[in-house]
Amino acid sequence: MKATKFLSAMTLAMAAAACTPGAKQLESGLDLNNLDSAYQPGADFYMFATGGWQKSHPLTGEYSRFGSFDAVTENTNVRLRDLIDSLSQQEHAQGSIEQKVVDLYTSAMDSVNLNEHWWGAFEEFLLCDGYRYSAEVTQNWLDNVWPRMQRQGVPGLFSMYIDADEKDSKNNLVYIRQGGLTLRQKDYYVDSDPATVKIREAYAKYIADLCQHVGFSETDSKRFAEDVLRIETRLARASKSMTELRDPEGNYNKISYDELKEQFSGIDWDGFFKNLGAEGVKEVSLGQPEAIHEVEKVLKEETPEALQNIYLWHAINLASSYIDDESRALNFAFWGTTMSGKEEDRPRWKRAVSSVEDGLGEALGQLYVARFFPPEAKERMEKLVKNLQVALGERIDVQEWMSDATKKVAREKLDAFIVKVGYPEKWKDYSELEIGENYLRNALACNEWEIKQMIKDRLNKPVDNTVWYMTPQQVNAYYNPTTNEICFPAGILQPPFFDMTADDAFNYGAIGVVIGHEMTHGFDDQGSKYDKDGNLVEWWTDEDRSRFEERIQVMRAFHDSIEVLPGLHANGSLTLGENMADHGGLMVAYQAFKNATAQSPLPVIDGYTPEQRFFLAYANVWGQNIRDEEIRKRVKSDPHALGMWRVNGQMPHIDAWYSAFGITEEDPMFVPKSERVTIW
Repeated sequence: MKATKFLSAMTLAMAAAACTPGAKQLESGLDLNNLDSAYQPGADFYMFATGGWQKSHPLTGEYSRFGSFDAVTENTNVRLRDLIDSLSQQEHAQGSIEQKVVDLYTSAMDSVNLNEHWWGAFEEFLLCDGYRYSAEVTQNWLDNVWPRMQRQGVPGLFSMYIDADEKDSKNNLVYIRQGGLTLRQKDYYVDSDPATVKIREAYAKYIADLCQHVGFSETDSKRFAEDVLRIETRLARASKSMTELRDPEGNYNKISYDELKEQFSGIDWDGFFKNLGAEGVKEVSLGQPEAIHEVEKVLKEETPEALQNIYLWHAINLASSYIDDESRALNFAFWGTTMSGKEEDRPRWKRAVSSVEDGLGEALGQLYVARFFPPEAKERMEKLVKNLQVALGERIDVQEWMSDATKKVAREKLDAFIVKVGYPEKWKDYSELEIGENYLRNALACNEWEIKQMIKDRLNKPVDNTVWYMTPQQVNAYYNPTTNEICFPAGILQPPFFDMTADDAFNYGAIGVVIGHEMTHGFDDQGSKYDKDGNLVEWWTDEDRSRFEERIQVMRAFHDSIEVLPGLHANGSLTLGENMADHGGLMVAYQAFKNATAQSPLPVIDGYTPEQRFFLAYANVWGQNIRDEEIRKRVKSDPHALGMWRVNGQMPHIDAWYSAFGITEEDPMFVPKSERVTIW
């Protein structure tokens, strides 16, 4: 229920660097051991640039994918653990953020208490003593227990959040969207290929095994699996695919609250919003009406027992990470091994750090930046962002497919970007959130606090543009179209991507591309539909849009043709926005790099020209090893291309890459100029 609708499509898991200070001769920033001379740049640039890194970073059982980004995250996790450990050695006032961070972490780390005393909090959470079904008992549970679970963040049959109105971006709006799918997307329920069928079978077994472990009989646990799969499959068939969800116009349907109650009368909307403390709703956007109509049918046609079962399952699945080790093991066996191919769970301390980030993200971030993020880094990053804005403006000016009228509005949108670097101007107030000794109760308290804050801060209120949608310690970045903002948290500003000893060739190839990537999201197939104020409105001429669509079709078709595993192709439509942003990021960052070094050209270092080092720095960001199971999962769900294809799928469309490495038509990666993407 968190307002993260745009993040899955518009985040870039990269890390940052800085512009070269002064004229001092700096290093190349490259680790030559990351390269692999067994490959030629024009045959497989990805392996040429990252093959050595892959050999020296084999997958451990903990990971289904491990790349440069993950290595930075590991470093951040160690920092966070050391920070929390140091806090635990001190006395803190009750109610302080330090006390809450330490106590939440401690409750996650206390394995003895979790394994010996988990049942009390869990039973209190479910309020369901075995099955003991009767019509009266079930109806009482649905009327009284389920509403409390909703307030604690247990997923229902649809989702609700409050965020900027996409057509009135200064004000917030209630969004009702499809939901209820534990497997998160419809493909897993409707596809008939052997790999997907195997996942569905494993999911049914996971449901039955976990329900039986927490106290239900074998017969009743099988009934859980049958009811859950039947109802979730019904919802899935009525839901939109991940690709269809990328259409902003097609997923915006604003109606009054009275119209909502009239058109979707099979749902008790008054009761739903009153239960959440969100009375006074005036308007909503129904993202996927067909899915909500199916919810009405489910509520009418399914038995109370079946409805109780699916709600209980959602609660049990949520709780399984916060109770005993056997529940966690069953959870990991499905989500970690079956879905991603992982061989072993993360150490308890990493899971504990993650829980603190999930529940007290900005509280932990406030402590993190005080220790690890100097003001100079923020200043340097802001300067680099400005340089990239200048370069993007120059790229806009020279585009032949964009009319002068559209260029003018595009420039205005670029100038209106809100830039966020490092950490928020104001921090979240966690004073009303109580953290105690029990891990499950703490997790539920954090969920409930988050929902209350969303309603308190946003319902029928104007948008607060100072809000951050990532924590400062996250190793990531994003563009938000409804606020027209780009955000670069402190977490991405660390080695090996933020290298103060490296020159501009490396830094523009690393952080320069991430900045350009996020900026050009404002002009991709989704972002281009929002104006400078964040409103979903058409501001392109019809001719510009037509020429734009013609060019992005080249990108879509190129990635559709990529076979990532035998018989499995990439989804060029799902990954279109991110692929366009990678292309735009490379083009814009390269221009900014050439601007920055025009008066003082950089020398050859470590045997590579500045231009070559720019592209090598970019490629090294995406060095990774990945399991086949994870590849299959990401092709279904991830709007980003796989790491290999964020390199080999981009280089053939960048003219400067050909020049830098002397690529000719004799090289396997060569693409004729007439067939290359020509957007930026």
